[in-house]
Amino acid sequence: MNKISPQVRFLIDHATITTKLHKQIDLSLSYQGISFTEFLIMHYLYASPQHMMRRTDLADSVGITASGVTRLLAPMEKNRIVEKEKNPRDARQSLVKLTATGQQLYQDSMVGFADFAKHKLKGWTVKQIDMMSELFRGI
Repeated sequence: MNKISPQVRFLIDHATITTKLHKQIDLSLSYQGISFTEFLIMHYLYASPQHMMRRTDLADSVGITASGVTRLLAPMEKNRIVEKEKNPRDARQSLVKLTATGQQLYQDSMVGFADFAKHKLKGWTVKQIDMMSELFRGI
């Protein structure tokens, strides 16, 4: 096999670790009946002003396509976790709002997610976590 560059090796390792971690997080959140991607959607909505965002901004935040976020939101709307809102300034824009039910589900899920994160990163210092976060945000 040809020798690969450290950059290629890093990206392959990162993608592999991310995929495995995503599966583990999905499993830990399955007790709440949600996936990691649904949790991320609720996370970004919960953190936004009035718990509301444009669908396109939400898709960008989560790292999926606009059509992908639309597909994910349909069952969340059916379960009254999110709801559609009309943009008073632009009727063409579709807004998504986290409902009171969604806010409670997010808070409940965050407890389990925080426990998972604490367990997964036990032994890491805050300084190490902050440094890794900064490096990953730079990609």
